[in-house]
Amino acid sequence: MIELHLPWLELTLVSLVIGSVWVNRLREPNKAMRLALIFSGFALLCTVGAWQDFGILEQFEAHDLGDFVADFAGNDIIVIDEFSAPLLPLAALLYFLTILSTSLTKLERFSFSRALAGEAILLTTLSCQHPWAVIALLAAGTLLPGWELIQRGRPIRVYALHMGVYIALLVAGQWLVDRNAIEDPTWIAGVSLLMAAVLLRSGVVPVHIWITDLFENASFGTAILTVTPMVGAYAAMRLVLPIAPQWALQSIAILSLVTAIYAAGMSLVQREARRFFCYMFLSNASLVLVGLEIATPIGLTGALCVWLSVGLSLLGFGLTLRCLEARTGRLSLQEFHGLYEHTPMLAVFFLLTGLASIGFPGTIGFIGAELLVDGAVQAYPLIGGAVVIVAALNGLAVLQVYFRIFTGTRHVTSINLRSQLPEKIAVLSLSLLIIGGGLYPQPGVKSRYHAAEELIGMRGEVLEEWHDDTEEEIVDDEHDAHSALPSRHEAIPVASVTAND
Repeated sequence: MIELHLPWLELTLVSLVIGSVWVNRLREPNKAMRLALIFSGFALLCTVGAWQDFGILEQFEAHDLGDFVADFAGNDIIVIDEFSAPLLPLAALLYFLTILSTSLTKLERFSFSRALAGEAILLTTLSCQHPWAVIALLAAGTLLPGWELIQRGRPIRVYALHMGVYIALLVAGQWLVDRNAIEDPTWIAGVSLLMAAVLLRSGVVPVHIWITDLFENASFGTAILTVTPMVGAYAAMRLVLPIAPQWALQSIAILSLVTAIYAAGMSLVQREARRFFCYMFLSNASLVLVGLEIATPIGLTGALCVWLSVGLSLLGFGLTLRCLEARTGRLSLQEFHGLYEHTPMLAVFFLLTGLASIGFPGTIGFIGAELLVDGAVQAYPLIGGAVVIVAALNGLAVLQVYFRIFTGTRHVTSINLRSQLPEKIAVLSLSLLIIGGGLYPQPGVKSRYHAAEELIGMRGEVLEEWHDDTEEEIVDDEHDAHSALPSRHEAIPVASVTAND
């Protein structure tokens, strides 16, 4: 068992659990925010340390030093591999910057204790490879947003119904897969149920309603933290991709592409900023699923790169809208607001993150989008063309909303709307990552390509092993059937008797 030089992952999870309990005991929002920042910042440092430490080892997977969890829960509960290594600091950064950019007007509405608990669950999910443990963690991750909806007194029926079905599909699907041989009808039914769970969690049309409902009723910060990590795509990688037949992957890719086109079109006609962001996210996240299910080295590399770039850019995009909402309330897109004069930094950041999400040249999303289109064209030319159309529609939507929010009129107010220091830190940090990743993409692309090759190789090994087992069973069945037949010596008298008759 290859080990890291320090127990990075266990330190991260333990600190977040302690932080969540500690912050929950505080009554002053300012103190709660400062303490949450300390624990979330420590988790970010540990995940970056784990990522760099893992890179030094040059292995496909590794465990914490003296893996304590492995002693009683197994080797595949807390483990870092080439696929999840960059996702861990990305998820920790998402939570840290969301907490950091929370404005004073939102302090009492946003639960920092729940945010730390959610971060602990998410990071544990991303560190886990055991199918049933992944399912348990995915189910646990659905509880916190529902808890917030109940506390805020908002409708929970849509969210609870969809998440209940999602968990039931995961459990039933994995149960059928575990208990039946490959290509057995019940095994195929299990794979289909897992596939349906992934599509539901990813918000594929027509089961995307729960995401728009969540953005409508939950706080903007909670909605961003729930959808931006793209745990539906993670479930697809851990539960579906290793075992699914080609027809299942193609079905997911086609449904995801339809969702990407539909959501891109819907983002052009939205009248409210939250719903616009929701459809932008659905369109871009669906493109990630399209690449993941192409299952070729280039296509999968592009999808993994787009996963990172979309995570960073849509995080910045969502935080910008959240900061603007904290100043003006919910933003209507039916009128011009003219906020550029008051918030020039947020205006530039809105444009930068929006264009980065569609793969604009010079940003972190450019290389990933190019690889995704290239991989899609090689596998299915029509899908490649559709991906380009989706990017074009999303680009038009970003520019349209930019003009609605920041231009067109002069916004008159006696309140200072300028960006605060925490917001500037969050904006500059993300800007550096988005532009730096665009100017120097080679390390990231190389890492993602190697991870894609390993994942495709593991999928091939699993399917080949199952295929060999199936062939052995067929040979055994044929041998048993042959043994049950009468031998040649036993058949002769019967034939002789027939001839004599």
